[in-house]
Parts: sequence; C-alpha cells; structure tokens
Amino acid sequence: MNLLSILIQVTNTTINSPEAEEMRLSRWELAKEGGWIMLVLAILSVIAIYIFVERFITINRASKKDDEFMNSIRNYMIEGRLDDARQLCKQKGNPISRMIEKGISRIGKPLNDIQTAIENVGNLEVSKLEKGVALIGMISGAAPMLGFLGTVTGMIRAFYDMSMAGNNIDIELLSAGIYEAMVTTVGGLIVGIIAFILYNILVSKIDNIVNLLESKSIEFMDVLNEPV
Repeated sequence: MNLLSILIQVTNTTINSPEAEEMRLSRWELAKEGGWIMLVLAILSVIAIYIFVERFITINRASKKDDEFMNSIRNYMIEGRLDDARQLCKQKGNPISRMIEKGISRIGKPLNDIQTAIENVGNLEVSKLEKGVALIGMISGAAPMLGFLGTVTGMIRAFYDMSMAGNNIDIELLSAGIYEAMVTTVGGLIVGIIAFILYNILVSKIDNIVNLLESKSIEFMDVLNEPV
C-alpha cells in the first residue's frame, strides 16, 4: 500500500465515519485537532481585533472635521487674540488643534521655522495614531506561516505514526496528524486574511488623516500670509 492510497483511505474513512461527521459539524472540535498552534492563532486574532477596535475608535475621533475651528482660529489671529486661539486649541485636544497650537506659539519667528514646527508636530501625531498598527501587519504575515508550520508538524506526526505502526497501519491513528495539518493551514489563512484586511483599513484611514493635517497646516500658513 503506497502513501497516496493511504492518504486517500484516511480521507475517505474520516469523511464517511459518524465520528468525523459529528466533528465536522463542530468548529470547536476541529480547532482542538489543530493542537497548540491553534491556540497561538487564537491569541494573535484576539490581539489583532483588539488593536483594530482601539485604533479605529481613536482614528475616527482624530479625523472628525470641524470647519468652525479653523474659522475661529483665523478670526482670533486677525484680531490679535492669540491667547484665546491657544485656549481654543487646548479645548479641542485633537491632532489638528495641537498642530495649530504649535504654530501659534511660534508666531513672530520666520515662516519657515513655523512651517517646520507644524510639520514636526504633525509627524508626531501621525506616529501616535500608527501605534500598534504595524503589529496587525505582522500578524497578517505570521499567521499563515504558523499555519504552514502546523501543516508540516501534522504531516511529520502522521509519517511517524505510520512508521511506528509498521504493516498494521491504523487509519484512525493517522487521521490525527492529517487533521492537525489541514486545520492549522485553514486557521492560519483565516487569521492572516482577517488581519490583512484590518491592517489596510487602518492604513487607509491614517492616510486620510495625513491629508487632513496637511490641508489644515496649509490653511494656517495662508492665514499668516494674509495681509494685515
């Protein structure tokens, strides 16, 4: 009996047996067949989802548009009420307001210095928003590799059981290794795909905030360049 026929027999026996039918209907039982790698994948999925939800809420708060804010800043600056402008920035407490507050604090210095200060604060705010996002990207790449590791270990287990059984090959004995190999592959792909989607959603939203910060910094510099 060659290896291919054994694998086919294992698959057919697993699919047609009542025990396998019951196990196929239970995702929890299938997950347990994957062994410790499924536990690692479960932990990674929880981490990815937690970071996504926390970052998604934070980024949404930071990306809220407030046209009245810049209009008020412009009016305060034209009237020379810089202290009121700073106070308004502190009340808002978002990336845009902190960036504008830094620009107001540099008023009186060369415009290039003001522009540089604003850009530095903007870059710092973006780096804060990106906190943890790279970890989701890492999980999206690591999860499929962990699944592949489970495939290899499962097949090694199946071959080892086959060698120990000799000529008396027990199909149920081999099915454990086959289960581990297949379940971990599926689990790794599922976690990797989900993490990849979540990562790109956050990256897209952060890119939108970068564009928003750039537009507000230009708007602020235009106010400084307006004739008195």
